[in-house]
Amino acid sequence: MSWFPAALLAAAAAATADAVLKAGFGARGAVCMAMARSVAPALILWPGLFFLPHPPLRAAFWSTVAALVPLEVLALVLYMRAIRASPLSLTLPMLAFTPVFVLLSGWAILGERPGAVGAAGVVVTVAGAYILNLGAVREGWLAPWRRLGRSEGPRLMLLVAAVYAVTSVLGKRAVLLAAPFFFACFYFVLLGVVVPVLLWPLARREARGAPAPFPWKAFWGVGFCQAAMVLGHMWAIHLAPAAYMIAVKRTSLLFGVLYGRFWFGETDLGERLSGAALMLAGVVVIAAAHG
Repeated sequence: MSWFPAALLAAAAAATADAVLKAGFGARGAVCMAMARSVAPALILWPGLFFLPHPPLRAAFWSTVAALVPLEVLALVLYMRAIRASPLSLTLPMLAFTPVFVLLSGWAILGERPGAVGAAGVVVTVAGAYILNLGAVREGWLAPWRRLGRSEGPRLMLLVAAVYAVTSVLGKRAVLLAAPFFFACFYFVLLGVVVPVLLWPLARREARGAPAPFPWKAFWGVGFCQAAMVLGHMWAIHLAPAAYMIAVKRTSLLFGVLYGRFWFGETDLGERLSGAALMLAGVVVIAAAHG
């Protein structure tokens, strides 16, 4: 399989997992959602550790993983809080800011000035975020920004996008130091162990008011979707430049808007879909600048 359909598979699977999580675990709290999102795919992926060839793992690999894990746990909890707190059609498009943060961090830290094409991509992405709440413009031209700023989900997802700007680069490095499918299984099984250990006290507190019975169908649905996402992501990232692959994977925000409308009955489909499509166009422009 070439990298493009693999990245598209990862996008569709990621959006589906988010929708299933919100529907099945939203009433249980963000920590329970985070645990389900990490444990379920680990239970599906762990056999791969026994059947896949093990590449030699040097110190650089382990140091990269050590840097990745705490950032991944932080992003996971913020991500779950975001999709639980606000509509998917407002929250998921904020992930389009990941390549914007990559571009801006290169400017701030490395002194790499974005070219005209990259700057245009940032402008297009920001314009798309404005259109997400375009209906509020009758209250004033700043009203779409104010409404977006008042929503907890988009604010949290912006933080997730900033963390992902770092983890996407570290993840690419880890894949190159190991092998794509081995790393997919190893890393997400590792998260399936680390996340419950770290979050168990908080999960117990949330579980006291959790509805019964446990949503096993949603749990395994998340697991299979996340496993498909992981395998598609790892296959694509080892074949394509990271900027291109992440740009295609961000089509998940379009899938998320559609899930929001047709699964959860979220309103304003036209402006949400238009804004998300424009934000995706900005991601594509930034990817072209990186190319």
